[in-house]
Amino acid sequence: MRFLSYLILGVFFGIIMFKSEAASWFRIYEMFQFGSFHMYGIIGSAVIIGIIGVQFIKKKNLKTIDQQEMQLNPKDFSISGYLIGGIIFGLGWALTGACPGPMFVLFGAGFPTLLIVIIGALLGTFVYGILKKHLPH
Repeated sequence: MRFLSYLILGVFFGIIMFKSEAASWFRIYEMFQFGSFHMYGIIGSAVIIGIIGVQFIKKKNLKTIDQQEMQLNPKDFSISGYLIGGIIFGLGWALTGACPGPMFVLFGAGFPTLLIVIIGALLGTFVYGILKKHLPH
């Protein structure tokens, strides 16, 4: 039952992303060219909602669905790690026109060539898992 609720929520989220043009290659290209505020508005509002949500969880000491304590541990700050990771992520996003969320949305919307990008992202994640202990964190 839990899987079905996650699937429905994911499909709903994908429809919203597609209809808001957050998965549009043109909108992403426009953002990297500093030609429009559209994507910056979507990303900025998501960051603000995320900050508010995390603070709400911390203040109200909310529990998970299984009534377990939520663990929101701070991340270690690493300039080199964030810089290298951000550059790789940004290059991949600029080259493919899609970050991880929109990749699946675009594939589901009928763009089969995104399967190549999804396989590349999964392969990159696999390689990161292998090399993680050797990378700056």
